[in-house]
Amino acid sequence: MDIRLREVGEDDLEVLFAFEQEPEAVSRSRFPPRDHDRFMAHWRANVMRGDGVLVRAVVVDGTVAGSLVTWDEDDGRRFLGYWLGRAFWGRGIGTAALRAFLGIDRSRPLHADPHEGNTASRRVLERVGFADEGVVLHGAQRHVLYVLR
Repeated sequence: MDIRLREVGEDDLEVLFAFEQEPEAVSRSRFPPRDHDRFMAHWRANVMRGDGVLVRAVVVDGTVAGSLVTWDEDDGRRFLGYWLGRAFWGRGIGTAALRAFLGIDRSRPLHADPHEGNTASRRVLERVGFADEGVVLHGAQRHVLYVLR
């Protein structure tokens, strides 16, 4: 399996939009999917061109499998987010892609806060060295704050 990272292009956005709509992914992440126009506007203005944002497409055997992104929060902390299409789950792709991405974005500390019940995402973070810092609330949702120092 050939896993690579590359810059996200306009042609990738429809695939990434479809991944965000997958019911099982939404259930695990507890991240509400955006409608098409909001997704496209957010990615074009904030993710692909945002100050302090680094984003890469995850490509597996020539097929876009997901994305990884880091950004700066207003409080000065740098956060990581990632999303893989369901067909790419459970094959070590997330771990391999995240390891490669951490070689590109060497910012430390780096934070991530997956939903508490998203055990697969939490395992990926732990495999690459993130430490569990405890539960944080986003509204009524319980998330786990992870930090890579």
